[in-house]
Amino acid sequence: MCMPLIDGRLSETEKAKYWEDGYLFPIQAIPPEKARAWRSELEQIEHDWLDAGLPLPLNTYKRVNANCVMPLAHRIGADPAILDIVEGILGPDLLIYGVEFFIKEPHTKHKVSMHQDLTYWGLGAIDGLVTMWLALSPSTRASGCMEFVKGSHLNPILPHEDTFAADNLLSRGQEIKVDVASEDRAPIELMPGQISLHHGLTIHGSGPNASDDRRIGAVVRYVTPEIAQLVGEKDYAMLARGADRTGNFINFCPPTANFTPQSLALYDEIRSAQAKFLMKGTTNANGLYAEAR
Repeated sequence: MCMPLIDGRLSETEKAKYWEDGYLFPIQAIPPEKARAWRSELEQIEHDWLDAGLPLPLNTYKRVNANCVMPLAHRIGADPAILDIVEGILGPDLLIYGVEFFIKEPHTKHKVSMHQDLTYWGLGAIDGLVTMWLALSPSTRASGCMEFVKGSHLNPILPHEDTFAADNLLSRGQEIKVDVASEDRAPIELMPGQISLHHGLTIHGSGPNASDDRRIGAVVRYVTPEIAQLVGEKDYAMLARGADRTGNFINFCPPTANFTPQSLALYDEIRSAQAKFLMKGTTNANGLYAEAR
């Protein structure tokens, strides 16, 4: 059953459950028809730009900082109804750390190995980051929905290993060096317009899509302005609500149209800077950040 919101915001009980479990779902953030409209807009962008001569593969732009080059990605991350919900966890000052589209085509083997989001981001083992996952198509067990490990956010950042596996959607194919029993995995089934929230340390992953439809998720990482990059020389974020009084991130503005020359140049700048910590310790020969350094 979907969690009922009070005036579009989380109740104290729901907030407590998030901090106890490390995740919260399902929450009806936007109407299903709005989610379907966003899906249609995304798929039109895919149709228009797949062979349009972009400097990088279209999938890279969808998966890394899409909010820098695609107005749709920014609109999703800055949607007031979604921000009202996230504010219940992080407070009134919210930065978008990144927006990406996780897409599994029907009857394919692509998966997301069990991992913690904060492993390579250079932000430390913090509470001030929330990942919001919005279903633009049904996310079910059959289509490869996410699976969370309850209470795992109470761990530190655990050891991971890189696989760079071709069927793994993560940037390094990273996988936690802990066996996670099937009975410890909670399936996070979501219908269009529903979201889940999870802590940056929550162990999670997802299996392949065995369904007849694309499994499309719009994922937004939110941080508070007090969070700081500890490994890289600089980092970037986009103000979504409230104010940034700390200056820990270089704030940048949303794009005015899809893939403008200005936004593509900024995208390269951000991708290069973030690759220095996201790919630290690897040869960076494969994956979404290949040769970005």
